[in-house]
Amino acid sequence: VSCGSAALKAALVIQNWYRGHSAQLKTRQRYALTIFQSIEYADEQGQLELSNFFSFMLENYTRLLEEDSELVTHLFDSNIQDKDRQDYWVLIDVPDSYCGPRLQFPLTFTDIDLLIEAFKQQQILHAYYVLEVLFETKKLLQQMPNFTHIKTSPSKEITICGDLHGKLDDLFLIYYKNGLPSVSNPYVFNGDFVDRGKNSMEILMILFVSFLVYPNDLHLNRGNHEDFMMNMRYGFTNEVLHKYKLHGKKILQVLEDIYTWLPIGTIIDNEILVIHGGISESTDLNLLHRIERNKLKSVLMPPIPIDGDHATEKGNKVGTTITARGIRTNGSLSEQLTKHEWEQVIDILWSDPRGKRGCYPNTGRGGGCYFGPDITSKILNKYQLKMLIRSHECKPEGYEICHDGKVITVFSASNYYEEGSNRGAYIRVSSGTPPRFFQYQVTRATCLRPLYQRMNAVESRAIRMLKERMISQKTDLIRVFQLQDSSKSGKLSVGQWAFSMENILGLNLPWRSLSSHLVTTDKDGNIDYMSSFQDIHIQKPVKEVQSTLIETVYRYRSDLQIIFNVIDSNHSGLISMEEFRSIWKLFKSHYRVCVDDSQLDELTERMDLNKDGSIDFNEFLKAFYVVHKFDKLSKSDTKVA
Repeated sequence: VSCGSAALKAALVIQNWYRGHSAQLKTRQRYALTIFQSIEYADEQGQLELSNFFSFMLENYTRLLEEDSELVTHLFDSNIQDKDRQDYWVLIDVPDSYCGPRLQFPLTFTDIDLLIEAFKQQQILHAYYVLEVLFETKKLLQQMPNFTHIKTSPSKEITICGDLHGKLDDLFLIYYKNGLPSVSNPYVFNGDFVDRGKNSMEILMILFVSFLVYPNDLHLNRGNHEDFMMNMRYGFTNEVLHKYKLHGKKILQVLEDIYTWLPIGTIIDNEILVIHGGISESTDLNLLHRIERNKLKSVLMPPIPIDGDHATEKGNKVGTTITARGIRTNGSLSEQLTKHEWEQVIDILWSDPRGKRGCYPNTGRGGGCYFGPDITSKILNKYQLKMLIRSHECKPEGYEICHDGKVITVFSASNYYEEGSNRGAYIRVSSGTPPRFFQYQVTRATCLRPLYQRMNAVESRAIRMLKERMISQKTDLIRVFQLQDSSKSGKLSVGQWAFSMENILGLNLPWRSLSSHLVTTDKDGNIDYMSSFQDIHIQKPVKEVQSTLIETVYRYRSDLQIIFNVIDSNHSGLISMEEFRSIWKLFKSHYRVCVDDSQLDELTERMDLNKDGSIDFNEFLKAFYVVHKFDKLSKSDTKVA
């Protein structure tokens, strides 16, 4: 009996230890995901601010309007005229040496299999077929309503997938576990197919080909990343230009148009609303059913506010006229959505649910709103709906239920932030039955490591990203630290340090809990605030340049790269010194950046290596990168472009 009792006690001790250890790992995972998500949303705020800058730039940079009307059209003219197919691929040859998949139009289910097997072998679909798929997809999407209405039955479920974000292995896994799309196995893919991951093009091709084969059984909703402005920051634009060096620009032009024709939602059995983001207290589904969605080229570009009936810029080479209704290019008026219509779409693509009642600005992302359970009940009741299924947010388990079961978030990209950071999920629903949830996680060799090692890697990556955020505002942080440090001791209380961090970085993070990962603390519990930067610095391309300028360029490097790439209409990668200075002055003014212009002049002149009056702006921005003192990665791995 005593032996049995001892064994039982030992088992209980082990069980309690395991529970405590698991709880500790869950807490660490939660903190890591909080860091990842806070930085992700802060970047999205930056993207929305960048959109405001483009509006500001066009209002103030008159020479741009006069000399580069193509840019004006690119940014604001959502009515892209259909181009003759001959323009795109009559000269595109598919050589006999091409070993990738060859699609046969009209497409059949065998083409879906063909593509999947080819992409598993890392083959690239030829640009000829890509463009053919894109044009056929656009033709079909133009026939679709703003909201697709679907009927199910107890014997015919529909599968709803959330964000995939270029993670092809997750799509492979979903199709393997759940079956390929078919008449008896319909799907809704709820937006954000692209960006972040490395295989956005392959995902689009599989989804579009599946859509062309089963147009009544595979449904595609627009997400906030089906937007050319988002693609420039989050990777898809670069992916296309890298994979299709010769025809990438043409592919991107057609994709921009396709995004505008994607439906903005799905309604299942007149009971379940499926949209990418969420709702607001003013969401008007009747209006959203009627808007001309194809006029919304980028959700990030608000309707142009114009004073007066019209204004014409002198010297415009192609006759661009700005009116209160839109931009007229070559005599063709491109009307915009109204501001109210635009706000309606922003809300359904960008909003997030919260436990707090009411509807209030989405301060995390900078766009859309936070909506509480009362708003959910109000909107669902108004339109005789029972449930809202949305995506847009990474969840540790791949899905989350809130608002008394009326709101479900589904996120299908596993390992979204880092390998092991989260599971993916999809949902199956049918008439008269509760939703069924299916979770998964793509595993690689690293996932054979013990759980605590995987969590160490996730946590380490999160802290690394946070430190890079901190070093980008080192000067501002030191200024605030020193203001708090009245005794000039070089130390602050944890509370003072946490207040300073949030005041400057604005990430809404649990700084007290994170302090042990970021700074050193003395025996009295006070923080050596300069230890915040002890193992990291930004490499200076020119040693004499002030740290303030280096930090500013590093902090806004993504925004500057997008601006320069948009201005660089011929994709030369070069920008004149004069143009660089003009854009920088506007940038400084809009972002309220306090930097000595003479410092920038000195820096750009040093970067003009061959002294021809122009600089390679991509190389210029790559010259600013973070060095981690204890980092084992090579310099090329730590560069941030």
